[in-house]
Amino acid sequence: MSATATSPAPWLENRPEGLYCRPGGFFIDPHRPVDKAVLTHGHADHTRPGNHTILATPETVAIAESRYEGRAWDKVQTLKYGQSLTVGDVSVRLVPAGHILGSAQVVMDWRGQRIIVSGDYKRRPDPTCPPFEVIPCDIFITEATFGLPVFRHPPDQDEVAKLLDSMTAFPERTHLLGVYALGKCQRLIRLLRAAGFDDTIYLHGALQKLCSLYERFGVDLGPTAPVAGLPPSSLVGKLVMCPPSALADRWSRRFSDPVTAVASGWMRVRARARQRGAELPLIISDHADWDELTATIRDVQAEEIWVTHGREDALVHYARSIGLKAQALHMIGREDEDD
Repeated sequence: MSATATSPAPWLENRPEGLYCRPGGFFIDPHRPVDKAVLTHGHADHTRPGNHTILATPETVAIAESRYEGRAWDKVQTLKYGQSLTVGDVSVRLVPAGHILGSAQVVMDWRGQRIIVSGDYKRRPDPTCPPFEVIPCDIFITEATFGLPVFRHPPDQDEVAKLLDSMTAFPERTHLLGVYALGKCQRLIRLLRAAGFDDTIYLHGALQKLCSLYERFGVDLGPTAPVAGLPPSSLVGKLVMCPPSALADRWSRRFSDPVTAVASGWMRVRARARQRGAELPLIISDHADWDELTATIRDVQAEEIWVTHGREDALVHYARSIGLKAQALHMIGREDEDD
């Protein structure tokens, strides 16, 4: 890339509202309402209401409208993957991040320098969204949710097999699977279908609307049905998916001796599994693990790495150890999702 790649980029600033592109006049995933926002994906800690104008993929806009039950902004502009748009003086592209439906990296070009904001991402295949696209750049701004060497996620198929084996071993028990409503739920359903599970999957009411949205965008989830109104006796031997929080509230108590499972990258941590009440912890994440994070840093060929939220220090140390400039941004407003 450009000869100035190792110089600081004064045109992208870390402000209290979030990352601000000065020549473009917009923020990326702002933490509080701003005039112009470019959004990487639909999770609530990245897409907040109140912005005057938003720019995002069509899928992210649809997700945000669904979650906020109408427009929570004044103006909307959609940008499909790979299309370019000049915003102020900056060329902006959105390319797949592989995190959830509609998730995107923000590629910004200005005066011969390219900066990419990854948003949340993963590198392994996901049947519900396009894969992460590697784009060479001068500065790469990466998340670090699982930015410690201990976080090496096992193959998804192995974790799904644990669930199916448990259902075979305990046919007299209902299996309750806690999943994040946006992304994790739909991905788990598709992974189960790929593993040959063709039965009806029963859904907690909090999951139904987003599943319907995914299907509108062409993601076939197979037979699903609402669990509301069904007697617990009719769900013996069945799989019921719900938000992880539902496993600990009154809703779950109507099931007699269920097997409680939780699908999350945090299930690697035993204390987290106990906190969630997971009898069957499944390590399935929608974020890059340590190996994927470090591979991405090498693949994008940037000479400078900025690390946003998560376990920043270890990833900064890794980047410096391979000869790159690196810094932690210590950004506020990001949350650990039930990932």
